[in-house]
Amino acid sequence: MTTTVLLEVFAGFFTAFIALWMLALNRPTLSAAVPISAEDSAPAQGPSIAASARQGLSSYFLREGRLANTGLLILRLAIGAMMIHHGQDKLADPQAFATNYVVPLHLPFPLFFAHVAGYSEILGSWLLILGLLSPLGALALTGTMGVAAYHHILTSGLNIYVLELVVLYLGGSLALLLVGPGRYSFDAGIVAGLLVDSSASATGTSGSKATTSTYELLPEAS
Repeated sequence: MTTTVLLEVFAGFFTAFIALWMLALNRPTLSAAVPISAEDSAPAQGPSIAASARQGLSSYFLREGRLANTGLLILRLAIGAMMIHHGQDKLADPQAFATNYVVPLHLPFPLFFAHVAGYSEILGSWLLILGLLSPLGALALTGTMGVAAYHHILTSGLNIYVLELVVLYLGGSLALLLVGPGRYSFDAGIVAGLLVDSSASATGTSGSKATTSTYELLPEAS
């Protein structure tokens, strides 16, 4: 590993630490982020689309449990730091990667797809490290590792010594795509703020409607 890669990995970890520390100091609690209004909890009407969307975002980005969120953070940092190295290797000699890996897959424009793979791994790794647009980062890494697994099976068969590293990266990135980045991420801070704003606006709207109805029920003075 070159000095440049080591410096980039250190910068990534340091940036992620500072960002996540600030988010941890300022993040709202789950109850404050997603207050349940009377309209959302009404059993006769059932959950509205907005309430279902808020609940889905909360369960995906605002996961409870310190150990679970710490584990997701460690997984993001480990996969992101290591995948940056693979992306830089591809971009260091894209023609060689295109000849050895893309051409056997019979894909058109092999040099173009070599650059796509390299940039997907670098940008996707940074998105995972920072927890910013992390589903896109996890999707990018899952896609490149899925293609890599297919290439290894196509050229070497089910060789465990060839597939093991690819399967580990594929499983980790796919797990992050499915369960979310955890609370210690930029995404969690952004989503928590959006949910607070939407809930506050909804509460204000319902309060104004209730006030209007109260005024309408008052009898007119004769």
